[in-house]
Amino acid sequence: MHHNPISITGLSHIYGDGTQALQEINLAIAASERVALIGANGSGKSTLLLHLNGILEAQTGQINIGEWEMSAQHLKQIRNFVGLVFQNPDDQLFMPTVWEDIAFGPLNQGLAEPELTHRIQRAMAAVGLDFEHYADRMANNLSGGEKKRVAIAGVLAMQPQVLVLDEPSAQLDPRSRRQLIELLRSFPLTQLIATHDLDLALDLCDSTIVLSQGKVAFSGPTEQVLSNAAFLQQHALELPLCYGRPPCERVPCGPALT
Repeated sequence: MHHNPISITGLSHIYGDGTQALQEINLAIAASERVALIGANGSGKSTLLLHLNGILEAQTGQINIGEWEMSAQHLKQIRNFVGLVFQNPDDQLFMPTVWEDIAFGPLNQGLAEPELTHRIQRAMAAVGLDFEHYADRMANNLSGGEKKRVAIAGVLAMQPQVLVLDEPSAQLDPRSRRQLIELLRSFPLTQLIATHDLDLALDLCDSTIVLSQGKVAFSGPTEQVLSNAAFLQQHALELPLCYGRPPCERVPCGPALT
């Protein structure tokens, strides 16, 4: 594993209409670190994520993913190294069955039987989907939480070193959200999680990056920034629920007590 699987220097991006989405971004994410990426709508979170596996090309600055500098010639290796899970699983799931969706990436990597089926079974087990029950199910008949698990399994089946998730808890009911948090906590992979769910960030991530108007406003310990009401307000963010209530009413932020 590389010491800093993601390293970004001086990254800026301006869209065709003149919108400055990112401005002089400098970041390094260490191996096995879980990092939250937070910011108000329009702060540049999604734009940053789309640079990490080459969907958007760097206009200025440099991106290093693992041992490769981001460039067209390294895209295949980088896309195997960084698994990107979109906010809406319907943007990711397009094959008729769960098996075919999860197999799509490994097949493109050239994987053949029997390793292909083993890889799919391992990925489904990792996200808590029973192979016998789900493999032949139609993806469009699944619940939101199940679809999210299939989307993550499809990425895991490609065996990436880094997992990048865009709003993973969006559209999930409270039980599915809690299961997702436990699931992400169980993965030893480096994770970058863009989220509006600041309680999830507090629960899951030791480090947090705050983007504000395309710039890094903060990069450091999660608890330090998410307990700072004045700073969050300044960047159009709210305290996590567990900080925003009187002590007697707080919901535990950490793992559920047993």
